[in-house]
Amino acid sequence: MREINPMDLTEQENYFLLTASVIPRPVAFTTTLSSKGVLNGAPFSYFNIVAANPPLLSISVQRDRGEMKDTARNAMERGEFVVHITDESYIEKINETSIAFPPTRSEVEHSGLTPIESTVIKTPGVKEASIRMECLVEKIIPLGGTESAPACDLLIGKVVKYHIRDGVLHDGRIDAELLRPVSRLAGTQYEKLGEIFKLKRP
Repeated sequence: MREINPMDLTEQENYFLLTASVIPRPVAFTTTLSSKGVLNGAPFSYFNIVAANPPLLSISVQRDRGEMKDTARNAMERGEFVVHITDESYIEKINETSIAFPPTRSEVEHSGLTPIESTVIKTPGVKEASIRMECLVEKIIPLGGTESAPACDLLIGKVVKYHIRDGVLHDGRIDAELLRPVSRLAGTQYEKLGEIFKLKRP
């Protein structure tokens, strides 16, 4: 087995190894509202669950040459964001939101996604998602890089409202085959839901 010291690699080389190894990764399409009322939308595959009591989610937003991206900055300023679970029905529109627009232009509007009001927070979500979660910022942690120029901002959000499309939820459980989630692999590769099998915990 080959041994590789990450300290001998460039940032890009580490990125290639990590994103091709930690797979598949769920994709959180995240909406935030700027201080000027522009609805920002962006997909993030550095995304997962943190806790269930209270329900907490994490999204790592990579910085651009030390500068916060719109999602992290808006979440910090407003103290809220909406997480959507990406699925097959609208993955092409989600992909359109990954364009690097200036803060004054809405990726949601550009992609043709449909804004929908939230019930607890002010930031809208999008109607196309089968699952969306309104979140309040629990904590934002700058990580990596240097003290003056962190590599990313880790957003921890507390879910304050679930919105789940009729038919996807059965007896308190999400039906994965009806949800048809999409996950990220490496590069431009994504994955649809494949074979499902069960293992009992020992």
